[in-house]
Amino acid sequence: MAQLRGAAHAKRRRSVAKSISWRVLASIDTFVIASFATGRLTLGAFIASAEVVTKMALYYVHERAWAHVVWGLRG
Repeated sequence: MAQLRGAAHAKRRRSVAKSISWRVLASIDTFVIASFATGRLTLGAFIASAEVVTKMALYYVHERAWAHVVWGLRG
């Protein structure tokens, strides 16, 4: 396993990129589940799109908070 260097000081741009890539994957998942549960693609799309902005913001804050935690990092 590769050793992570500077993991405790991740750049903000990295956190943004991770937030966006995660939201794409998570939104596809939400769309599929909501469409299946409701039986309507348009409602599934509405539900998936409604959560995108808030969950991206929450993930970014969560990621930045963890960037300041040294627990579990190797020196």
